[in-house]
Amino acid sequence: MPSVAPSPAGVRAALAGCRVFLTGATGFLGEAVLERLLVDLPATRVVLLVRGKDGFAAAQRVEQLLAKPAFTTLRERIGPDGAPELLRERIDVLDGDLTHWPALPGDLDVVVHCAGEVSFDPAIDDGFATNALGVERLLHAVASSGSRPHVVHVSTAYVNGMVKGSVAEGRLPHQVDWRVEADAATRRRRAVEDASRGAAQLASFLGQAREDHAREGPQVVSSAAERGRRAWVEEQLVAAGRERAQSLGFTDCYTFTKAMGERVVEELAGDLPVTVVRPSIIESALEKPYPGWIEGYKMADPIILAYGRGVLPDFPGVPDGVVDIVPVDLVVSAILTAAAHPPEPGGRRYLHLCTGARNPLTLAALHGSVREHFRRHPLQVRDRGTIAVQAWTFPGSAHLERRLRAGERLVDVADSVLGALPRSDRVRSAALALDRSRAQLEFLRRYLDLFGVYAAAEVVYLDDGVAELEALLPDDERDLFGFDPRRIDWQHYLSEVHIPSITGLIRTITASPRGPRDRVDPDLSLEADSEHHSSVAPRDQDRIVAVFDMDGTLLPSNVVESYLRLRLAGLALPDRAREIGLAARQFPGWVLTERKDRGTFLREIYRQYAGASLEELDALVDDEVGPDMLARLSPAALRQVRRHRAAGHRTVLITGAILALTRPLAPLFDDVAAAELEVDREGRATGRLSCPPPVGEARPAWLRHYAALHDLDLTASYAYADSASDLPLLRAVGRPVAVNPDVTTLRAARAARWPVKEWRTSGRPLSRAT
Repeated sequence: MPSVAPSPAGVRAALAGCRVFLTGATGFLGEAVLERLLVDLPATRVVLLVRGKDGFAAAQRVEQLLAKPAFTTLRERIGPDGAPELLRERIDVLDGDLTHWPALPGDLDVVVHCAGEVSFDPAIDDGFATNALGVERLLHAVASSGSRPHVVHVSTAYVNGMVKGSVAEGRLPHQVDWRVEADAATRRRRAVEDASRGAAQLASFLGQAREDHAREGPQVVSSAAERGRRAWVEEQLVAAGRERAQSLGFTDCYTFTKAMGERVVEELAGDLPVTVVRPSIIESALEKPYPGWIEGYKMADPIILAYGRGVLPDFPGVPDGVVDIVPVDLVVSAILTAAAHPPEPGGRRYLHLCTGARNPLTLAALHGSVREHFRRHPLQVRDRGTIAVQAWTFPGSAHLERRLRAGERLVDVADSVLGALPRSDRVRSAALALDRSRAQLEFLRRYLDLFGVYAAAEVVYLDDGVAELEALLPDDERDLFGFDPRRIDWQHYLSEVHIPSITGLIRTITASPRGPRDRVDPDLSLEADSEHHSSVAPRDQDRIVAVFDMDGTLLPSNVVESYLRLRLAGLALPDRAREIGLAARQFPGWVLTERKDRGTFLREIYRQYAGASLEELDALVDDEVGPDMLARLSPAALRQVRRHRAAGHRTVLITGAILALTRPLAPLFDDVAAAELEVDREGRATGRLSCPPPVGEARPAWLRHYAALHDLDLTASYAYADSASDLPLLRAVGRPVAVNPDVTTLRAARAARWPVKEWRTSGRPLSRAT
C-alpha cells in the first residue's frame, strides 16, 4: 500500500492506486461504501465478493446494483451505458460468499469486511457460520493469496455487552473461546435435529397439523407436520443463541457472534494491521449519496412506523437514556478514513462510530421529535383514517409484559369463538380485525423481546480514537470525509430527513387504489383477475380450465342440506318432522367427523341413501329440488361461468355432492366431477360410493389427470372455492379465487394474495358446516 505521511493526509491521496477488497456490497452499509469508493475515490480499484443468485451471475448482480438509486451520481458521471466499462476498468467481481471463497488477488491493499449476519436473533449456528467462521475463512483466503492488506473489520458497538456507564474503545475484556463456542453451536443443531425426530415431538407436530389441516387431506397434514418440525428446530436454535449470549453478558446472538468475530480477527490476522470499527444503530444518510437514502428498514424504523400507525401506543425504556443512532454516510466516511490511515503492522485499533458521546440523542428527545413529526404529518391508515399519535409514558417492562399477555390471551379466546361460528360477512370482517390485532401483538412481542434492552440501555460509547482519526484529515477533505457527529441537528435529521424517507413508501401505498390483499370484491371480471396473475395469450385460451366448487361457492348450500332436500321431497308433514329430528340428532357427530376427515363425513351422509333408487333421485332433482337450486344460484357466479365460456375456457364443476344433485347445473359446464353412489342390480344405492369422493387432496389429483388428458395449462387456469378442504384445489392452479370463504380459507387467501369474492344469492345465508 502506498505510504501514508504522518502529518494530515488526504484519503484520496492515500488510497490512490490501491486495490480495495469489499465484502457485503449488496447490503446496506456495503452498498454505501461501494458508492463512495466509486464516486469519491476515482483512482482506487475495487474487488467485490458477490454471490450469483436467482439465475444472475455475480457480475450481473453488480450491474443491477449500479442501477439502484444510490448510484445516481455515478451514473450521471459515467453515462447511462457506462457500467460495463466501469466494471472492466475499476471493478473486479469474484463469485463467492462467506462459505465459498474464490482465490483472492495477491495485491490487495485494503480489506473492508462488511458482510455478516445482521439479524438480532439468528439461529445460533447460522450466527456463528457468518459472523465468526466467515471471518475465519476470509482471513485464510487473504493469507493464501499472499496479500498483506490493512484489514478493516466492521463490528458493532454493542459487542461491549450489557454494560452501564461510559465504555472506552479497546479490546473486549471477555475470556470466551470462540472455537469452543462455534463448535458447540454446530453440535447444537445436530442435537436439536435429533430431538425433533423423537416420538413425542413428532406426535406433537402431527397432532397440531391434523388439528389445523385435517380437512385438506393426509398429504397436506404430513407437509404441515414437517414444516412444524423445521420451525421448531429453528425456534430452539434461536432460543439457544439468545440464552447463550445473555448467559455471557451479551444482549443477543447477534452481538455475541460479532464479539466472537472480533476475537477471530485478533487471533488470525497475525501481523496484518487491523482496524475494528464499531458503529451503533446505522440509519439513513445525512447527506451522501443523498439525504435520507436508506435500503429497507433498519433497527429503529419499524418502531417509528408502528408508532406513527398507532400500533405502538407506549414503549418501555429509560427516557434519559441515549439512543445511539448514526447516519450511514458518517460511518462510511469513518471507514474510508480509517482505511487510509492503517495502524502499524500487527497493530489493532478499535473505533466507536457512535454519536452518544459528543452529540447524544435521548429516548425522550427521539420520541419528542417523532411525535411532533407525526402530529404535523399524520399517517393515513385504510379503514382507520388519520392516526393521532399518543405520548409515551415509558412504562416499566413488567407492566407492558402484563398488558401484552392479557391481549394475547384475549385474541386466542376470540379466535376460538370465531372458529365455531357460521360463516358470514360479519364473521369474515371480525376475522380480519382479529388478524390485525394478532399481528400488532406479535409485533409488540417481537420488538419488546428483541429491542427493549436497547431502549433501556444506560451506556455511552466513547469515541476518542475516532476524534483523533478525524483530526488527520486535511481541511479540504473535511466536508467530504468528515464524520464529526456534532454536525447532526437531530430535530432536522429526524423530522426532515429520516422519517420522510421511511414513511414515503407507506404514504404512497396508502394513497394508491386498494390492492388484492385488502379487497373483498363483490364481483371480479376476468380482466380484473389478469391484473393480479400472469397474462395469457389469446391463442392459449383453449388450454385454460376454470374449476368451480358447488356447495358454498355457487350455491348457499351444504351436503347435509342437500341430503335433507332430497329426503324430504314428497313426504307428508309428520314424516318430514321425523326425518328432521333424526338428522338433528346425528348432526353434531357429522360436524365432528367433517372436521377430522371430509371423505369419512361424506360416506356417513351417503349411507343414508341406502335403498334409494337412482332413477327416482334423478326425478326428484329434476322436478322438485332442481328449480330451487337454480333460483338460489348466485347471479355473480353465473356471470363468471359465462365469462369463462365466452373466453373459450373449459369449465368444470367439482363437488363432493352426489352426481344427481349436479344435474340442474351440468349444462353450464364441460365436465362434472362428483361423488357417485354405488348401485346394486336393481339400480338402488347400497349406501356406499363407487369411488373415493372428489374432496381435499383428491381434487388436485383429479384435476392434474384431467389437465394431462386435455392438454391444459394449470398455471394459467382458475379455481373458485370456499372452504379449508378446498385449499389443495386452490393451490393447484395459477389463478385461485376464494369465494365466500370460511375463516381458514380467508386467511390463506390473504397470505397468498389471492382475490376474494363475495357471491351473494337471494337464498338463505350460508350455514357453517358442511
